[in-house]
Amino acid sequence: MPVFDYDPPERFVAGALGRPGARVFFLQARAEGRLTTVALEKLQVAALAGRLDELLDEVLRLSGGTAQVPALAPADLADDGPLDTPVAEDFRVGTMALTWDAEKSQVVIEAQEVIDEDDLDKSEPSVLRVRISAGAARAFTQRALQIVAAGRPPCPLCGQPLDATGHVCVRLNGYRGGEAAS
Repeated sequence: MPVFDYDPPERFVAGALGRPGARVFFLQARAEGRLTTVALEKLQVAALAGRLDELLDEVLRLSGGTAQVPALAPADLADDGPLDTPVAEDFRVGTMALTWDAEKSQVVIEAQEVIDEDDLDKSEPSVLRVRISAGAARAFTQRALQIVAAGRPPCPLCGQPLDATGHVCVRLNGYRGGEAAS
């Protein structure tokens, strides 16, 4: 089982490539000349960002405000740059886990490879393990949520994503929404 361990990474970001509606989402970690890129679903990126914020808010709440956890992402940790190249997928993420390391005041993020039925002979799945500060986690979350939101605009009636040609809207009883009226 290859474990890609970053403690801490020089850079840890979520990113996407492609047109809205056909984007592929990635997590990337980089340190000391190593680069690990894992693919995942848009919903996984959104869930990771949401759970990270919830975890940090809970740590702050339980500490009575004494934990070294910023309420917002520090501006100096913002990373709006593109994904590092080459973007070569090391594996596709199946499950993820988050923990708080109270001794080091760090978030530990683990992304585990999904094992296809065709790869059942593989002994153990690959794992990306990243340890980052609470401030870096807030900055990661801010970027991840921006990337998720940068997709197709939602239908004003049902909230589902609109393609350039519209979509079959459940609120219009199966008629295509987003098209110009004839």
